[in-house]
Amino acid sequence: MKPSQAMILAAGRGERMRPLTDSLPKPLLPVAGKPLIEYHIERLAEAGIRKLVINHAWLGEKIEHTLGDGRRWGIEIQYSPEASALETGGGILQALPRFNGEPFLVVNGDVWTDIDFAEPSLPEESDAHILLVDNPAHNPEGDFGLIDGRVRDSGVPGYTYSGIGIYTPALFEGCTAGRFPLAPLLRRAISRQRLSGEHHGGEWMDIGTPERLAELDRRLRDNPD
Repeated sequence: MKPSQAMILAAGRGERMRPLTDSLPKPLLPVAGKPLIEYHIERLAEAGIRKLVINHAWLGEKIEHTLGDGRRWGIEIQYSPEASALETGGGILQALPRFNGEPFLVVNGDVWTDIDFAEPSLPEESDAHILLVDNPAHNPEGDFGLIDGRVRDSGVPGYTYSGIGIYTPALFEGCTAGRFPLAPLLRRAISRQRLSGEHHGGEWMDIGTPERLAELDRRLRDNPD
């Protein structure tokens, strides 16, 4: 199943990006003259996503002011404000009612990738389907294994979770509102054999430091297409 709705996670404080994020939320940091988050929005719109939810906490009003209601991309943007960041799991759970019980695509706001968001599909027997990438230098051991389209808690080779996946409400069964991470829910799904995945061999970067932001800016300026 290919979802027509998505969520961008944009509530992080961006501590490692300071002082850049002291006055600007991390998703709005410019890359080749455009806010990082806009690359995701453009690709999601191209992939047929028509409803987008963005959560925010630190300086969230600047995100809403900059992006507006989404009409310039031909989509509807809704916002899920958090008084303080709820981490990935808690942030998605708070926004869950907006997806009307249907699967939805989730993208971390602080990554950059050439993934075609129209390609990933959720198998019927899965509560979630995640995209894995080759391990970057800052995560050499990886996060998960992948065998025949099923995610394993470990494995050789190991891959890094890209921060991109398709989730269903069933993944959050039994969760209560508040701050909590997503990883334990993914591992619970693994134990139930309900987590599928695929490997993306193309470009992907975790824009978690000023150095990586500057590297991406140089790359996109040198190769604008």
